[in-house]
Amino acid sequence: MKMRVSAVQYHLHTISSFDEFAAQCEHYIKTAMEFEAEFILFPEFFTTQLLSIGDEETGEALKITDLPLFTDRYERLFSEFAVQYNVHIIAGTHVTKAGDGIQNTAYLFYPDGSYQMQPKLHITPAEVEGWNMQQGESFRIFETAKGTIAILTCYDIEFPEIVRMAKARGADVIFCPSCTDDRHGFHRVRYTSHARAVENQVYVVGTGTVGSLPTVDLMRANVGQASVISPNDIPFPPAGIVAEGIMNDDMIITADLDLSLLYEVRKKGSVTTWRDRRTDLYPDWETE
Repeated sequence: MKMRVSAVQYHLHTISSFDEFAAQCEHYIKTAMEFEAEFILFPEFFTTQLLSIGDEETGEALKITDLPLFTDRYERLFSEFAVQYNVHIIAGTHVTKAGDGIQNTAYLFYPDGSYQMQPKLHITPAEVEGWNMQQGESFRIFETAKGTIAILTCYDIEFPEIVRMAKARGADVIFCPSCTDDRHGFHRVRYTSHARAVENQVYVVGTGTVGSLPTVDLMRANVGQASVISPNDIPFPPAGIVAEGIMNDDMIITADLDLSLLYEVRKKGSVTTWRDRRTDLYPDWETE
C-alpha cells in the first residue's frame, strides 16, 4: 500500500476577509492536486490568520477567543474542498470551544466530506500562559482507505509514550502539524519526529507556519519547514528524510509513502526497534 502526501508551508500574512483565507487554502490544495496528492497536511494554528481580519467596528485584531466564531465556516469550507478534490485533508488545527474555554483541535476531512477531530494533548507553557488553552483528554487513530494514521500536534510529538500508543493501535503514519516561533522550537519538533520514526518504525509527516501576523499576539514570528521522515534503514534515505521544504519559504512538498517498506523493516530490518522493545521491563501501550 502506498499513499501520496503533500505538506503545506502555509504563509501567514494579514488578510481582510474569510474569502481571502479560503482562496489561499484552495491555492495550496490545487497545487497539491497537480501532483495527485491523496493526503494534504496544513500546519498548526494556520487559522489564526483569520484574526488579522479585525473587528469590523474597531478595526482592531480579533482575540484568540474569537477564533471559534469561524468554526462553522472552517468546517464547511474544508468539507467542501475534500469532496470537490476527492482528497483527505488534515486541515492543521483550529481553535474550538471546549466547555468554558478553548482547545487546539486538529481535523481530518475525508473525501466524502465527513470529518473527525483530535485535540492537542500536550499544551506548551506559552499556550497556557498566553491563551489559557485547554489540553485534550482523548486520543484516537484514524482508519482511511489508504492506511491507518494518527494526528499528533507539535508538542505532542515530543512525548514518546503517545507515539508508541499510536503505533500499538495500528498507525503507520503520524501527521504532525506544528507552529514554532524560533529555531529552537522548530528543531525540538524536527529532532523528536526523527526519534519517533526510528523508535516505532513509522513515517512522520510534518509542517509548520511561515510568515508573520503583525497584529496577532504570539503569531508575529514563525519558523517552519515541511518534512516527510522515515525510519533509518536500508529501504529509506540514510538520513531518514524522504522530502523536505526550504526553511521559511511559501511552498508545498510531496512524497510517496510505501507502507510495505515499514512492514519489511519491522520484520527483518538492520534493527527491529518495534519488535525488540522490552515489555518485560516497561509497559506496552498495546495492552491498554
